[in-house]
Amino acid sequence: MRKNKVETEQTIRNLINIARHHFTEYGYVNTALEEIVKEAGLTRGAVYHHFRNKKGLFLAVFEAIQQEIGEYVETAAAKSNHSWDQLINGCQAFLEGAAASHNQRILLIDGPAVLGWDTFRKMDEKYSMNSLREQLQLMQEQHLIQPVSTEALTHCLSGAMNEVVLWIADHLEQKDAIEDAMNVLRLLLDGVRK
Repeated sequence: MRKNKVETEQTIRNLINIARHHFTEYGYVNTALEEIVKEAGLTRGAVYHHFRNKKGLFLAVFEAIQQEIGEYVETAAAKSNHSWDQLINGCQAFLEGAAASHNQRILLIDGPAVLGWDTFRKMDEKYSMNSLREQLQLMQEQHLIQPVSTEALTHCLSGAMNEVVLWIADHLEQKDAIEDAMNVLRLLLDGVRK
């Protein structure tokens, strides 16, 4: 029984990895499910069994990327013991991860279009905003930020970062654009700093 579970998990990971490559390379519309199952050595039925349809497979890929970026943000934030630096490091890591060329099409173009705004926001809430909210609440408890609504502050910062990622993605020199965005984010955050 345990071997079947391990094999199933491996099959799902394999499908997600292959699909991620196809969705990144060709976009959602131009990705053929037949090509993914052929490359995976499976049948369409196997994909339908695990993901129901192409959109379900795309959602799994989208969620895997969101999870990776969330882990990248956590790792970057943990490089400091100071809450303020953790926030700054986490913001920069989010911009870098979301604007990375291998994530752009899935996260920024196809994600909102294919999944719809509600699902997109739920994934953002689950993998990005919750961590940001926790950090801001901690900082408020430490009296590092003004006594403002952490819920409102979380939404303001998240919205700003999501929008600036789109701006960064349009630049050839993304490193410079991220640096410019971080300079502005630091100034914005200084406004709530105690």
